[in-house]
Amino acid sequence: MMPFSITSNYRKFFILSAVLLLVSVIALTAGGLNLGIDFSGGTIIQIDLKQTFEAEEVRPFTDKFDENADITYSGQEQQQLVVNTSVDLDEQQRQQLLDDLIEEYGIEQTDLLSIDTVSPSIGSELTNEALIAIGVAIIAMMAYITFRFEFLFGIAAVIALIHDVIIVLGVYALLNIQVNTPFIAAILTIVGYSINDSIVVFDRLRENKGKYKKKDLALYVDDSIRQTWRRSVNTSLTTVLALSALYFTGVPAIQDFTLPMIIGFLFGTYSSIFIAGSFWFIMKQKKTI
Repeated sequence: MMPFSITSNYRKFFILSAVLLLVSVIALTAGGLNLGIDFSGGTIIQIDLKQTFEAEEVRPFTDKFDENADITYSGQEQQQLVVNTSVDLDEQQRQQLLDDLIEEYGIEQTDLLSIDTVSPSIGSELTNEALIAIGVAIIAMMAYITFRFEFLFGIAAVIALIHDVIIVLGVYALLNIQVNTPFIAAILTIVGYSINDSIVVFDRLRENKGKYKKKDLALYVDDSIRQTWRRSVNTSLTTVLALSALYFTGVPAIQDFTLPMIIGFLFGTYSSIFIAGSFWFIMKQKKTI
């Protein structure tokens, strides 16, 4: 059993969420997101160093051109260096970087595997497509919930969902974590997971609808949430544990995908229990007055 009433303490949860949202919005407006090459454009260079390496070993060479360059590795033996810069390196800069690495690691010109340039226009197009995808997902989910349950459930679910997305974006802006295409896939996954958690609560509210009188609205909401919160928390914890294992043992590409999911799943569970149900309770209470 939950040791306290959700409906009696909803103001506290709203204040907490308001503070988190305010910090997130300030971080987003003041510093903005650290957009990776997929969105801002730049240069991708892949070189076979023929030995394992640490990112910090290569950093002094890339800092000459871009201090925010993303340094990762690829290949089964993790000997291939991948440098993503938000700066469009010209031919001279590319050659200087390669010459520095040749001198440091004893490789040859032929060990340069590929050089690709991503134009800002492609990044802008990708940003627009990502926003459209998220918008379509939200509208489709709201339509489904309205059809399956009721319009107020749809409103509450979308508010909880937007709450989760803004906080995840805020965390990324606050910590200056680079945002690339895996982040968009993770955000869409968070959107689906957040809605799923909220639907669990709403489904129990619908099942219990005829068991309580109108004057017992608060008890009706509290009991419904109490009957589902353990399931939501346990599901989220097991998922987050699995994602954490992937994050701490996976390659950078996997980490880029799992980190926002970990953050989003935790806040998604919080919002589905404490925000979505409380918001529906307030709207329903005003409707019955």
